[in-house]
Amino acid sequence: MKNITSANTQKTTGQLSTRRLVLIALVTAVTCIFAPLSVPIPVSPVPISLTNLVLLVSIYVLGWKDAAISFLIYLLLGAIGLPVFSGFAGGVGKLAGPTGGYLIGFIFMTILAGIFVEHFSSNRCLVIIGMVLATAVAYLFGTAWLAFQIELSFTAALSIGVLPYLPGDTVKIIIAVIVGPVLKTRLKNLR
Repeated sequence: MKNITSANTQKTTGQLSTRRLVLIALVTAVTCIFAPLSVPIPVSPVPISLTNLVLLVSIYVLGWKDAAISFLIYLLLGAIGLPVFSGFAGGVGKLAGPTGGYLIGFIFMTILAGIFVEHFSSNRCLVIIGMVLATAVAYLFGTAWLAFQIELSFTAALSIGVLPYLPGDTVKIIIAVIVGPVLKTRLKNLR
């Protein structure tokens, strides 16, 4: 009896592991599809992209740990040269360029927003506050790196690397808070 129970436990765990890997791969693929779609704006070297929207929704689908793993895989794919970064660019040069700080900041954004989603999922206001704080952390990394890269003051980099994006990022947070729970529920129902 003990061997049968052990075999059933291993089979269930294996299925969960396969499901988890498939979901991570799927979200990574979605990130690779949507992140390159970007709109350059004349006042900034940083384009408008859908990367942060995909990441905020992925937190609901995967949980913050697997969402962070998915994003790290995406970064590795881009770093080795696949054209998955904004504007269909790839390579280490993109990470070292003016937008590299935002890409690194998105790691911390995913973790922080994910912790808020995990602990306060029943309270949308707290989730939104967490996502706003997490986005601010990504902006901090991005702005500091942008200022360094193009030799601007932090305030000047803030005015071209953050302020033009606030309305769009507000909309992305609202979309994530609406769409994320729906996707999470539908995925749970597929089990």
